[in-house]
Amino acid sequence: MVTPMVHEVAAGLDSTPELAAGAVTAYMLPFAALMLVSGTLAERWGRARTMRVSLLLFVVACAACVLAPTMEWFLAARAAQGATNAFTTPLLVAAITDLVPRDRLGRALALFAGLQAAGQAASPLVSGPSAAVDWRLAFVFPAVVALVLAVCSPTMTTGAPRGRPSVRALANRDLALACALSFLCYLGAVGLTVLSILRAEEEFGLGPWQRGLLAAAFGVAGLLAAPLLGRRLDALGPRRTGVAMNVLLAAGLLVAALGPTVLVLGVGIAAVGVAVTGLRTTVNSVAATSAPDNRAGAASLALSFQFFGGALAPLLWVPLHSAYGAWGFAATALAPLIALLLLVRVPVRRGG
Repeated sequence: MVTPMVHEVAAGLDSTPELAAGAVTAYMLPFAALMLVSGTLAERWGRARTMRVSLLLFVVACAACVLAPTMEWFLAARAAQGATNAFTTPLLVAAITDLVPRDRLGRALALFAGLQAAGQAASPLVSGPSAAVDWRLAFVFPAVVALVLAVCSPTMTTGAPRGRPSVRALANRDLALACALSFLCYLGAVGLTVLSILRAEEEFGLGPWQRGLLAAAFGVAGLLAAPLLGRRLDALGPRRTGVAMNVLLAAGLLVAALGPTVLVLGVGIAAVGVAVTGLRTTVNSVAATSAPDNRAGAASLALSFQFFGGALAPLLWVPLHSAYGAWGFAATALAPLIALLLLVRVPVRRGG
């Protein structure tokens, strides 16, 4: 949500766009760190109760973003948002995996990933226009949504604590591969979300409205492609789906980095949105089925590596982009190329 309005946040808090872009890292580091254990803890505490409490704390963190007087306070509030949100997505992935028959799991997880993509599409459509008035307004919308969800929280498959789920079950090769693929996927994808916005403003002179619309192509493309991606996962399996999505991710990153026009940049962003939705679906399927005795723990572990990659992305790619321009942006394609090598070398053996 912050990426389309980094310049407005920087101006509003008397700081720089580079520090404002650090809000992505400030969010993702505690988000990723807590996800190492959040799923396992939630299985012990009870999924429904954990979900409700985390949503209410997220509302408080959003309010802190709105009221932040300095960049330091704003980054701390973003860290609080990341910490509270670490206890939501893994529980939903675990619940879906428990509820859906195995032969339709790919389609169900693709729908979930597609709706995540829709959230990403809606986010810049909220933050971009909000920034044209006052960037602080952008944080009111997610606070209201979280409050509604806390009151009308989704039904989880297990509302009561389940005792002590097996931590040892998380030590398996499928989950390790899912973690590596998650890390590399978001290392490239978040690099795109930050650098494409910087490129849109610096090279093409787009304002916050236009930057928000451009960023929305990522989520819209992922949402539209989700049903097909789910069917392909069920038909082809995670390995071949992962290979295809990483090829598309690399191509989209290169197009976004080197394309000569705004339209071509948008095509690259859309291609990456499709690839990330497919990879999310693949990784969630492999992770959640790798440890049936601790599904939320497995899902949260894979997701933590996803967002560690996202947290590292601005720190790695922004300096490269500043130093080498378009070729620094194009270097983001190295992440999916490494993922392809892993998929070729490591077979996937999904559990029950």
